[in-house]
Formats: sequence, structure tokens, C-alpha cells
Amino acid sequence: MRKNFAFQGLRLFLLLMFTLAGCTAPAAPATGGESAAVPTEKIKLSLWYNPPSGGETAVCWLDTSINAFNEQSETIMVEAVAQPNAWDATRTAIAGGGGPDIVTTPGPSFAYELAQAGQLVALDDLATIEGWAESFVPWALNLGKVGDKLYSLPAEQETLVLYYNKTLFEANGWTPPTTMDEMMALAETINAAGIIPFAQSNADWRPANEHYVGEFLNHVAGPQKVYEALTGKLAWDDPVFVQAISMLNDIQQKGWFMGGLDKYYTVPDSEASAAFGNGEAAMRMTGSWYLGGINDFFGEAAGNTNEWDVVPVPSMTGDAIFDIGIGSTWSINAASEHPEAAAEFLTYWFSPAVQGEILAKCGFSPAPVRLKADALTGIDPRAAKIFEAVGAASDAGNYGYTTWTFWPPKSDVYIYEEIEK
Repeated sequence: MRKNFAFQGLRLFLLLMFTLAGCTAPAAPATGGESAAVPTEKIKLSLWYNPPSGGETAVCWLDTSINAFNEQSETIMVEAVAQPNAWDATRTAIAGGGGPDIVTTPGPSFAYELAQAGQLVALDDLATIEGWAESFVPWALNLGKVGDKLYSLPAEQETLVLYYNKTLFEANGWTPPTTMDEMMALAETINAAGIIPFAQSNADWRPANEHYVGEFLNHVAGPQKVYEALTGKLAWDDPVFVQAISMLNDIQQKGWFMGGLDKYYTVPDSEASAAFGNGEAAMRMTGSWYLGGINDFFGEAAGNTNEWDVVPVPSMTGDAIFDIGIGSTWSINAASEHPEAAAEFLTYWFSPAVQGEILAKCGFSPAPVRLKADALTGIDPRAAKIFEAVGAASDAGNYGYTTWTFWPPKSDVYIYEEIEK
């Protein structure tokens, strides 16, 4: 993707939202001068998803999207099935000719692999029929193309930020860091106090490794250097990248991520989040997707009195830099018997009305579609702060590139596997 496309996407971060499409059953033929509805069996579509960490969040997501669709549709029923690791289950099932009708992946690089293997439906004709180009910003749809054909729709436009336990910080007189040097010094202080600096682990999701690789590349070397490397103008062994990875390695070797490398690899994400909420850990470097479940670990819901807040991930210069990414994609399984019905559901899913409710009620990051002006009304002020800051950073050109969105698939996998060595 060219840089100007990414820039336009970030400027539209506050304009994301879906376009509502209804679906009704056809009227029955007239009988004896009267019209009577003929009950028909609904087309059943399957969808697999990773259950959110919090029970209330899961209920919110299902009620606001899937259940609402099923209630208003007279022709289609979507059966959403929770899978502890939906991506691995989906990938395995599809390879064997099975799997759900609606295919979700962790990002464009993952969808690219499925499309190349002929496992996804080319969506171009369906996109024209459903009018998806009118909802999505152009650069976002382009991310779903393999060659000149569209295979996936982007869901969850994301950025990464630094969450911190505000109550813990205030009790110890700590100030949220703005530069990388400040963050490293603060982590040293936190660790010396017997508190885990960062509640980070990859036990549930190995590619979490690349979150930190991308953050350090963009926030130490700078987005411009990353862009130059992605476009072949700068080598990846340039000293600025060596410095970035060395700093990340230093943090891991010192055990600042979850208290040690052994715990980084073994502690479930729910336990890491609980440690963050109860004050055993001070900070968490993760994405805007975390907004959907963070309140399950703070305050009354978690049985503590702690509060959280959020700042940009520190940079070497102190400038606010936000890395842009697409957190998941939605496609149609090539083995599906009902691609048209699946497309109808996708139109509903990627609609302003539905996306606005998911954002406001559940705290999930919106897709890169055109939101209504009041989309941020009623959401958590801390979440609104993130979205507004992303818009300001994009205007200033201070944005970076997430690995799972802008790196080729093989490079993406190489990053999160090889960084462990």
C-alpha cells in the first residue's frame, strides 16, 4: 500500500461505520383473493469466532450483531460458534474442504494465503451487487485484493497504545512515559519495586510477538525508515532497526514482560490481564481491540478499586505515533453452498447502524467504513481519546505500519516465529 492511501485511511478513522441492509422473504402467491405468508426454512450460515475474554463482552457482541441479524432476517440464520482458537480451527478445516461459510482471519496477510490456495470466493461481483465500495474507504478494500480480485473485507481498523494502571501509577508517583528512554527507565523502577512492568504474554496467541516487533521498529527507527525499508530503499539490518530489536530483546531478557521469558510463553492472556487490573503489573502494550474487554479487569467487575488510562506507545522523539492495522478480515468460504446469502449478511455486518452499536455498546474497534458523525457519542471517553489522537497523529504524519497488514505473508510469519530465537 502506498503511503498516501494509509494517510487517507487514518484521517477517516473517525468516519468508520457500516451500511445497514435488510432482508425479507418474498411474499407468497395470492390464494382465494388473500395473501398468506408461506413459512420457509432459513438458509443456515456458519461463523466461527474467538470468544472475547469477558463474558459480558461476548454477550454484547452476539446480541448486537449476530442475534440482531437473525431476528430481523426472514431468510437467513447465522450460527455463530465460539472456538478457543478460531483461526487455527478454520485454517485446518478449510484445508480439508470444510469450515464455516463466513471465514474470519487475523489480518490481510492471513487472508492472502487462503486466497492464493483457492479457498476463498472472489468477491468482486458480490461487491458490486451489495455496493460495498460505497461503504468502505478505497484503500481498505484494496487491502483485500490478491492480484486484481477481491477476496476479503477488512474488519477492525486498529492501532496500538500503552495502557497503564492509573491507580497504581498515582499511588507510586509515576508519570506515564512519552519517550522510549522514559519508558525503559520507568520499567526499571517498576521492576525494582517488585511489580511486573508489562502484562504481556503470547501463550494464547503466538503472533502477539509481532505486535512488539512492529511497535519497536516504528517507534524507535521511525515510520519513515520503516516505509523506506518496506519499499526497498533501506536495508533491514540498518543500525536503526538493530537498535529497535536490541531494545525489545533487552526488555524480554530482563523479564519485564510478565516477569520472565518462561511466564511470557506460558501465562494465559486472562491471567496477564488480571495481573494488570489488580496492580501486580503496571502497563500493557496492546491494541485498540483491548478496549472491548479491559473493563472486565478493573473496578467493580473485577472486585478491585483500580482505574486504567491510556497514552500513545512512547517513541524515541516523544512524538505521538500510532501504527495502523487491520485486525481481522471477513471472507466467504469457497466451499460454501450459499455465497449470496453470506454476502447479504456481510452487508448487514459492515453497515453504519450495526458498526455504530458494536463500537458504542461493546467497545470494539470499527472497520474502515464511513461512520456517521455521531459515531463516538456515548463511548468511553478514554476510547474516544484514542480515536481522536489517531486522527491528530495522522494529520501530523506520525503513523506507522503494523506487520500483519503491510508485510508479505511469509515475512509476517517469519517475524513472529524467528523473534523468539
